[in-house]
Parts: sequence; structure tokens; C-alpha cells
Amino acid sequence: MSSSSPIRVLVAKPGLDGHDRGAKIIARALSDAGMEVVYTGLRRTPDQIVKAALEEDVEFIGLSILSGAHTVLVPRILERMKAAGMNDVQLLLGGIIPDDDVEELKRQGVAEVFQPGAPLSGIIDYIRANRPKRSL
Repeated sequence: MSSSSPIRVLVAKPGLDGHDRGAKIIARALSDAGMEVVYTGLRRTPDQIVKAALEEDVEFIGLSILSGAHTVLVPRILERMKAAGMNDVQLLLGGIIPDDDVEELKRQGVAEVFQPGAPLSGIIDYIRANRPKRSL
């Protein structure tokens, strides 16, 4: 993927959380910013998310979790990403994530956590500034 091609982002709603308004707003904002966005829909399993990310050849996976299940779902997704050799794909997390969990999630491999109230421009800027370097 060259730096001139659009940044590819997969936005996913893992687990049983049925509220996707925020994920759709993020997906639209990223698309409006010129990124190619794949939205997986509600209630996706870690396996479904990683499979879709592989198939779509994305550079970022953005998870939206409001249910409090981030401590269970995120490690499973990171584990599957590692098993699939997705070392050049960054995992981003947004939603209701307590301050006390942020550093541990980053230690596990989450690139960045965006909590409620994070400006869309900040998310867009982060993705642009942290695009993984990929060889052709």
C-alpha cells in the first residue's frame, strides 16, 4: 500500500452491544476525510473482525465497545491478530472505557483509546499521523 492510496480502516462492533450510532458517526467522519472504511455491523465475534480485516487489507481496526466487555474482547482480538500475522495493523478502541483500563489495554497492544467526547478531528489526525509503513 503506497502512502498515496487511501488509508483503509475497518470499524467494528464486537460482542453483544447493540448501540452503533457512534460507530456509524466515526465511519462517516473517516470516509468524509478520504479514508476507505469498512463497517462490519453489530455483534461481531473476534474471529469475524479479524477475518474481515484480513480480507479488506486494512491498516487500522477501530472497535467501538460500550458494553464494558473490552477486558474480554480486546485480548481475544489482539490474540487473533497476532496469530494471523497482522503486525502492521493497528487496533484502536473507542467507547466507554474507564480511565483505569486504558494503560493496560495499551500495554496489551491497543495503539490508542478514544473515550467519550474525543473530537472526530483528533481521531482523524491520529490515524493520518500513525499510518503503518507497508512494503509493496
